[in-house]
Amino acid sequence: MSYLTDLKFNDNGLLPAIVQDVETDEVLMMAYMNQEAVTKTIETGYTWFWSRSRQKLWKKGESSGHLQQVEEVNLDCDGDTLLVKVQQTGGACHTGHYSCFHRELNANEKFEVIDKEVFDPDEVYGEKENETFEQETESQLVPKNNLPQILQKVYQVVEERKQNPVENSYTCYLFDEGLDKILKKVGEEATEVVIASKNGEDEEIIAEIADLLYHLLVLLNYHKINLDQVYNELANRFER
Repeated sequence: MSYLTDLKFNDNGLLPAIVQDVETDEVLMMAYMNQEAVTKTIETGYTWFWSRSRQKLWKKGESSGHLQQVEEVNLDCDGDTLLVKVQQTGGACHTGHYSCFHRELNANEKFEVIDKEVFDPDEVYGEKENETFEQETESQLVPKNNLPQILQKVYQVVEERKQNPVENSYTCYLFDEGLDKILKKVGEEATEVVIASKNGEDEEIIAEIADLLYHLLVLLNYHKINLDQVYNELANRFER
């Protein structure tokens, strides 16, 4: 697939994809694609993305029916951002709006909604009305009743990658680069959490905090500090 050689993915193997209505040029959403998502998008004719919070591939509209049929795929001058023009079914935003960018800064320096919902999120998502599409997909890394164990699970995967390197593994790449690279990523992710919080978008905040937690787990593993030690420190503080 020769087109992949023109793409410049970031250190996480991702690049942002801006989705635009092919008829009106309205910007509908922005999400991230890895190499597989790009390939599936082009091969199937529908948009696929990579969930940073859940670390899995997802097809836009697979559960809701609000699919995005791809009409054009454009690459920017730096080769690190895609513009995907689509025919949008229903709405692109999980809140019920046609576009995720449905709030505009007004004269009072406040963001206000500038359009109406095109679908009822209660009817589409039921009790999951405030969740993103990628959160509502059927499979999860761990069952819901075991979610508190997810940090330990990720820590174990990180440790396994450290002991048994895998080709093209981002975790292995971090360990190969060493402490300075890991610390740099922790600092970058912490900054992105701050920016996400200032933007006030729940989906963005969740994704950035998940990224930060992952890199913190890599840092702990680098120093051979296990999660139980951190848990005990928190418990000791709670008891004071």
